[in-house]
Amino acid sequence: MGIHFFTGFPGFITSQLIRNVFKNEITNDIAVLVLQSELKKAQKEVTDILKEYPGREIKIIEGDITLENLGIAKEFLTKLKPDIEVFWHLAAIYDLAVPKEVAWTVNVHGTSMVNDFVLTLPNLKRYMYFSTAYVAGTREGNLLETELIRPLKFKNFYEETKFEAELLVEKLKSQVAITIIRPGIVRGSSETGETIKFDGPYFFLNMIDKLKALPFIPYIGKSNSTINVVPVDYIIEASTFLCTQPSAEGKTLHLTDPHPHPVQEVYRTMVKEMTGNYPKGRFPFSIARIGLQIPAIRKMLGVEIETMDYLMWNASFDCTQAQEILRKGDVRCPDFLSTMPSMIQFYKENKANKIFHIQIK
Repeated sequence: MGIHFFTGFPGFITSQLIRNVFKNEITNDIAVLVLQSELKKAQKEVTDILKEYPGREIKIIEGDITLENLGIAKEFLTKLKPDIEVFWHLAAIYDLAVPKEVAWTVNVHGTSMVNDFVLTLPNLKRYMYFSTAYVAGTREGNLLETELIRPLKFKNFYEETKFEAELLVEKLKSQVAITIIRPGIVRGSSETGETIKFDGPYFFLNMIDKLKALPFIPYIGKSNSTINVVPVDYIIEASTFLCTQPSAEGKTLHLTDPHPHPVQEVYRTMVKEMTGNYPKGRFPFSIARIGLQIPAIRKMLGVEIETMDYLMWNASFDCTQAQEILRKGDVRCPDFLSTMPSMIQFYKENKANKIFHIQIK
């Protein structure tokens, strides 16, 4: 078994992927690219993983995806490159409020450097690239896995730079066995609720928690849109399975919920789980958006204004190809509403801990 090489360590998804690769005995030998500033945290995470999976090996390699040869010292390259069989690229800036220059450097230029490196690997069997379903930008309707169409507009620089990065990876499909993963909005584990940061749907929980002293909590606007939220354990199980499947080669796959729930239903369930009561009345969406343009209100509620762009967005993600392959491994996406109690329990237990919260600007 050759080496599986990961970027994005010691990030939560990468760490969980490594555990699952070991659990499924896909390889016993892993290398992780780690920024110098993250070395201490990475070493602790490696120690924790190897306690769970003794006898395996995780090599920490200092580097940076924005540099040539990923900033890896020359003495490592000669021996390392022939041993890499699967390359997992997850390193990216995921913040919806990220400035364009920062997002472009990491997400686009970084992916370009990774692509150059991948092309030099003589024994590579698969390049697993993590994009996002939201490369669709403001396009609406039924969005297909087979499409990579430039939208008229993007909702934020995260979406724009991930689109540009995916374009670069798409061009490599004729040269390398690639699987492009497009997750929906990722939340914590469907079983334990565990996550490492409260973003995405957790912004709703922040707001509900801040407003729960009110006599009642209103709905925000009136939306007919669905919201596509997937638990991290589904992303882990699905991606690990896909890296072993020849039918996933050359494919772009939506790891999205095939049965997403309406935004209003998700919000209603969250308010009920958080407060014991259902929402009442309705606060105009336009006024809520104006309010969130004021930094003090955003910070008080713990909500990024960019989140609002997804509440009225009428799009659905076709995941036919992904579902067809995942059916062979009996990998299914857990239902959001039925597994929400564990998510909210974890939130309540950790909401006072600042390390879980995103800094709202």
